Amino acid sequence: MEGVDHLAFERNKAQFDVDDMKIVWAGSREEFELSDRISRLVASDPAFRKDNRVMLDRKELFKNTLRKAAYAWKRIIELRLNEREASKLRSFVDQPAFTDLHWGMFVPAIKGQSTDEQQEKWLPLAYKMQIIGCYAQTELGHGSNVQGLETTATFDPKTDEFVIHSPTLTSSKWWPGGLGKMSTHAVVYARLITDGQDHGVHGFIVQLRSLDDHFPLPGITVGDIGMKFGNAAYNSMDNGVLRFDHVRIPRTQMLMRFSQVTREGKYMHSSVPRQLVYGTMVYVRQAIVSDASIALSRAVCIATRYSAVRRQFGSHNGGVETQVIDYKTQQARLFPLLASAYAFRFVGEWLKWLYTDVTQRLQANDFSTLPEAHACTAGLKSLTTTATADGIEECRKLCGGHGYLCSSGLPELFAVYVPACTYEGDNTVLLLQVARHLIKTISQLGSENKPVGTTAYLARLEQLMQYHSDVKKAEDWLKPNAVLGAFEARAARMSVACAQKLSKFTNPEEGFQEFSADLVQAALAHCQLIVVSKFIEKLQQDILGRGVKQQLEVLSGIYALFLLHKHVGDFLSTGCINPEQGSLANEQLRSLYSQVRPNAIALVDAFNYTDHYLGSILGRYDGNVYPKLYEEAWKDPLNDSVIPDGFKEYIQPLLRQQLRNARL
Repeated sequence: MEGVDHLAFERNKAQFDVDDMKIVWAGSREEFELSDRISRLVASDPAFRKDNRVMLDRKELFKNTLRKAAYAWKRIIELRLNEREASKLRSFVDQPAFTDLHWGMFVPAIKGQSTDEQQEKWLPLAYKMQIIGCYAQTELGHGSNVQGLETTATFDPKTDEFVIHSPTLTSSKWWPGGLGKMSTHAVVYARLITDGQDHGVHGFIVQLRSLDDHFPLPGITVGDIGMKFGNAAYNSMDNGVLRFDHVRIPRTQMLMRFSQVTREGKYMHSSVPRQLVYGTMVYVRQAIVSDASIALSRAVCIATRYSAVRRQFGSHNGGVETQVIDYKTQQARLFPLLASAYAFRFVGEWLKWLYTDVTQRLQANDFSTLPEAHACTAGLKSLTTTATADGIEECRKLCGGHGYLCSSGLPELFAVYVPACTYEGDNTVLLLQVARHLIKTISQLGSENKPVGTTAYLARLEQLMQYHSDVKKAEDWLKPNAVLGAFEARAARMSVACAQKLSKFTNPEEGFQEFSADLVQAALAHCQLIVVSKFIEKLQQDILGRGVKQQLEVLSGIYALFLLHKHVGDFLSTGCINPEQGSLANEQLRSLYSQVRPNAIALVDAFNYTDHYLGSILGRYDGNVYPKLYEEAWKDPLNDSVIPDGFKEYIQPLLRQQLRNARL
């Protein structure tokens, strides 16, 4: 059976050019060719094998991670890869490592928050990995509430130094990746204190370990916080705990792009607008949204391929059983996740454009779009990471019992991904930030502050409050205006309802506390509108091949109508649609599932993931699942011997005792 493509028949059903869809998924032909080249480079190198890592203990796993990171760096140097290519290589190695935080947080923090002089000193060291950095912000007692951080940085004018100190147990830095065992330096966030005055949280570059022997420097207590959820998964990362006991650093190691402390101890704001720091936040969150599409698409690829291979029930007179993917219940659970993967991909592309636009505006001292961009990226980070974490788990269940095996790739994928729901902002807290922006936008209607960007629809509030869907038959739900009208009216009315409730409170904060659950739902409706609208906008572009466009139209319809079905209570209670129109939406949704079915395998092939990167026997490209599952089982260390360790010591005496009792 080896070498047989069990999914070839499914691929022959495709009604579009898969290569064209691969380019659309990648974003461009150039991006597709780059990803394809680097992913195959990694997959073909046995040094990057990962099929055995779930069987390694923590120390072996971590040592294996260090080996891979060092080898990856060696290959990056040998192949003279540029920064973009090197980033691709690290991502396709597909193992959380200290390098993720070095390149993803430490370097961007220095680039975004330090002066030109500081960058000249620190960036060359970081780029050559002569130092290894992490991002030490979250503490044992505070995460989302950054302003509540307790670590202090007190300026000593006598020595021209800052004294970094952890005054309480809860001020211990807790969670930073790479901190536990590997980082030599950290960007540490602490309360800046000069002459007894607290100036709030600022960033400082602090050396943690000796560059000679890697031992912690005096006054520094640092270590790993312990095992996390799941086999292997994020346990290849040394998340750490860090405490400072009056550690002194030069004044010049305060990140001084936006504010600084003079030699005399005077606190000053620089001429560079502090709002520029939000550009970095937009960048990080747009990257998280793009990562969500990748993680969800991996899970969907596994579940879709396995659903076409797996057969259960439905046979008569000895005939073949029914493919699981042909059951309507399977389609109703799987295909919305497939549509979501594409939707998140396209909204991620748009966020990259938004980051570029916001950055250019900030550099020109134009801050007009900043609040909207901040709220938008916060909300989309929340929406996509929650949906992806839930979606990966749903894909595991869609694979039945075999999805529970580590060799399915799904348990580890879930364990690696689920922290995204809390890092870079707890998802509920982020939605409340979006809600605040929506309420403020509504309160300013009629003034000179016109809604912009993704809140522009609120400028038509009077019209949206009168909106009633004119859908009369199921096919009407395929019209973009019908979908957008319903989603805009729902989002607007939910936000207005919250604003009206809050207006009855003399203390707005009490109102926010009382109706926080309603505010979260209003923010979610707004964010879902953004994703739906960006998917529809994607369809207006010059997409390669008519067949490709038709399939994306089907997926766009599935994404929107599934959300309408899931949240039909919102649409009905706000009066945007009536019950009959809700039923027509479900009717059209079922029709769209039937249209996706012949193209399902081709649509996940378009992700262009190698078997190495996918890391799943159930999701193998050739569909040769059962022989490989059987083969994999015998690789488990428990099968190294016929009689397991401990049997003769514990179980054999038990069995013999039972025999003696039985004879009595």
